[in-house]
Formats: sequence, structure tokens, C-alpha cells
Amino acid sequence: MNRALLFGAFLFGSQAFAGEFLVKYSNSQAFNMLNTMSDVKASAVHVMDHNPNANIVKVDIKKDFETLALAQLLSQPGVDYVVPNAKMTAFAAPVDAQALKAQWALGKVNAEKAWQRAGNKGSKNIIVAVIDTGVDYNHEALAPNMIAGYNFKDKNNDPMDKTSMQNPGHGTHCAGVIAATGLVDGGTVGIAPGVSIMPLRFLGENGSGDLNDAIKAIDYAVEKGAHVISASWGATIPRAQAAPLLEAIKRADDKGVIFVAAAANDGKNNDSTDVFPANNGFPNSITVAASGESDAKPSWSNYGTATVHLASPGENIMSTLPKNKYGNLSGTSMATPLVSGIVALLKAQDTSLSGAQIRAILQTSGAKVSIQTACNCRVDAFSAVDTVLSKKMVLVPAAGTLAVNDTLGLSVLNGKAPFKYASSNASVATVSDSGVITAIAQGTTAITVTDASGKTATTLDINVGKKAQQQPGNPGNPGNPGDGSCPIGDQSMCDILCQIKPDLPFCKANL
Repeated sequence: MNRALLFGAFLFGSQAFAGEFLVKYSNSQAFNMLNTMSDVKASAVHVMDHNPNANIVKVDIKKDFETLALAQLLSQPGVDYVVPNAKMTAFAAPVDAQALKAQWALGKVNAEKAWQRAGNKGSKNIIVAVIDTGVDYNHEALAPNMIAGYNFKDKNNDPMDKTSMQNPGHGTHCAGVIAATGLVDGGTVGIAPGVSIMPLRFLGENGSGDLNDAIKAIDYAVEKGAHVISASWGATIPRAQAAPLLEAIKRADDKGVIFVAAAANDGKNNDSTDVFPANNGFPNSITVAASGESDAKPSWSNYGTATVHLASPGENIMSTLPKNKYGNLSGTSMATPLVSGIVALLKAQDTSLSGAQIRAILQTSGAKVSIQTACNCRVDAFSAVDTVLSKKMVLVPAAGTLAVNDTLGLSVLNGKAPFKYASSNASVATVSDSGVITAIAQGTTAITVTDASGKTATTLDINVGKKAQQQPGNPGNPGNPGDGSCPIGDQSMCDILCQIKPDLPFCKANL
């Protein structure tokens, strides 16, 4: 399994829980089979949890029977896949207890100007779900903006953030970046102090949580009416192992919930590194790199033209900590809630905006910086709010990376049909009268649209070359039959399984 140690305040899955697997089933017969396992001793497989929203059962398999049990599971009709239950862990940056409560990031993104332009600081009707280590909902700067949440770690209604050496209060800090009230002397203010925070805890005080509970938290947020999910956590795992997480994000996408994810903190290019949920590829998702006070990329921040959408202040960020404290943390974990808060602020101005539209607005209105993302930009809250309220015309998506011969459809926000499109470099990509881009050869182009009133808008770079990591065409079946994919992320184990059950779908390509 591909693993890498992430530092700073990013939450990371360093390994799987030994013996634990998530089994995705598609029918009741397969679900019932999980309780029988006729070819394996009954005591070898223990059903630990059931998530009916995702059609997923968490099982524990004794090591001596693991290979045989996996072979039987994977060969059963109605079992879509089996993946190891990924472990996620919080690594928090040291807290600077002596720091003044100066918030350079708010000045950098022009927060005050954004609030003045909007005439508000958000709306209580807009809900941001902070899926994390929980939130100190009694904090003096947070309590007025808190609504009911849930604790998936302990399976109760108390999502309190519990601190330890591994967790200085990561979730509380993220919540404060979004919506600290700014009404407490000596406290802090969030980018959208008028919105509501739904605290969802799936990581414990030891910094550990699992993939299964992360999925439950996403589904809960969608079910309970969240407009935005802020996810400052992730794991460097194969896409096949991330399948149940991708399915949960797709369910959020289908309901119009915007998913904001941290790019990770190991200084790598996400275009060539599997990081999830950052690399999910769904239209409702915004993946965030970190920027520093001088608009440079901190060495630890991940990046990527195809998979990371934009940058946001994430270095030495002052915010709330449990028990009415405040302090600095650094990481893409801190950059992410700032974007989540701006997204919520924009939704407060226009609830009809989709994730794809807001992503395009943030990219085209952002300040240009030398940080490698799809827009090479850093968010600017004022420019984004002004774009929304002025109803400026924006092409959606505003940036992208395509493989040769791929196509990408454009839509126009705030434009009047009919539209005329033009490519700045037709030898790289052409664009049809209906706004469909066709990639021709490696290179870069930009697409300009002119609407019926004569207004124009232009995309950022449309890159033709290495294709961005995309959502799976059928996320319920990441190990597509016959393609040789190992669905459990461990090729040596799959080789053994194929010797036992050579008719398994992922074995056929090797026959």
C-alpha cells in the first residue's frame, strides 16, 4: 500500500486497521451472506458495523483466515468490492501560545471589503459541516454559531473536540477559521461569522479515525442539510481503496453539497500522487493548497495543475482552540476552512450557485500567485463576492487539464444566449458552437465566449497533456472486471487470491 507521512495539521491515513475491511454489497442476498460465510469458520469473520446509506458492512477477519475469507467475499455475486478500512490520523502543528491574535489571512483575502460589499457576513441559513476531531461548541467565539452535530467516533450526540498530544484542537481551529464570531474581546473572527457550523467528529483525541466513520459523517452532513462540507483530512491510498469515500462524495455531489478538501502537507504534486478525498474529481469539489503571508507556497503544501484547484492562506493561521483558547496552526488543513467559509459567504449571497460555479468564480477572481494549481491563484473574498453581486459573466469550468482527444463541456454563468466561442490556440484545442472543447494536441489554450449582449469572458489555462485524475465511471466497481486492478490495494495479496480463486474478475487479465 502506498503511504507517505504528512506533517503539519493535515489529517492523514497512515495505514489500514489490521484485519478490518469495508465490504460494498449491491443486494440483500450478498448482505445476508456476510453473516454466514459458509466456507469459512463462523468465528473468523465478525460484522462490526453496517452503513445502509452506503451499502457497506465493516468486518473484522482473523489473520489466519484472511486470504480464504477475502477470496470468498470477492467471488460472491452482489459484492461489488472489498477494501481495507483506512486509518486516518491527526498530526497537529505546535501551537504558538504567545502569538498575538493578529489575523493576517483575513487582510490578505480582503475579508473586510467582502463583508462591506455584501452588506453581511453570511447567513445562519447556510450550514458548513466541519468533519474533523469535533468542535468545542462551548467556545466563547463559536457557541452562537453552533448547531447540532454528531460524534461518529464514540457513536453519540456529543461532538466535543478532545485534546491530547496528537490533537491540539484541530476541528475547533478549523471551525474558528470559518465562523468565529469576532464578538469576544481578544478573540478571533472567521471569514463568514454569520453562518452556522455543524460539528461532526470522526477522529478521536488520539488523532485516529477510520474511513468507515468518515463516510458516515459525509452522509450525515448531506442528510441534515449542510450546504458545504469542510474536510481538512485525507490519506495517500490507492484510488481503489478510496472507492467508498468517493461514493460518499458523489452522493453529496448529487445533492448539490459543496465539498472542500485539503490537498495534503507532504510537498508533493497531487497530479502524480493519489491523495483522497483531495483527488476525488467531482464537480462539486474544491481542492486547496496553502499559501503564506508573502503569497509563496510553503514547502510542505501539496500542489498540482490538474488536481488542485486553488491556494488559500494556511501558514501561521490564528484561530480558536478548545477551552476558550486561541493559537496558530499551519497546514492545508487551515487553508481549507478559509475556502469553505468563502464558499458559505458566496452561498449566502446566492443560494443557487453550484460547487462548479463557485470554483470557477474563486479561480477567475483570485489573485495571481506562483503556486502551481489549476488557476495559479490565491482566493480573494472581495473579488469573489463582487463577481457574484455584479453578476459578472464566468465560464464554467474556468480551468482544466485534458488528455488528447478528450472533450469538456462549458457552461456560461450570467450570460445571455446565444453564445459564440473561440479558442486562443485551435491547434491545441477547438471549441464547438455549443461550447464543447475537443483536445487536439499537447499545449495550452484559453476559451473566450461572447454573449448576445456583447459581453465576453475567458477561461484560465486549458491544458492538454496529462489528464487529471477523474472520478471513476462506476465508483461502485473500482476493480473493473478484467482490467487487472487489485481491489484491496495489495497486489501480493491479490496474487495469492488469484491462485485460490482464479476466476475472480481481477484475475482474468492475468490468465
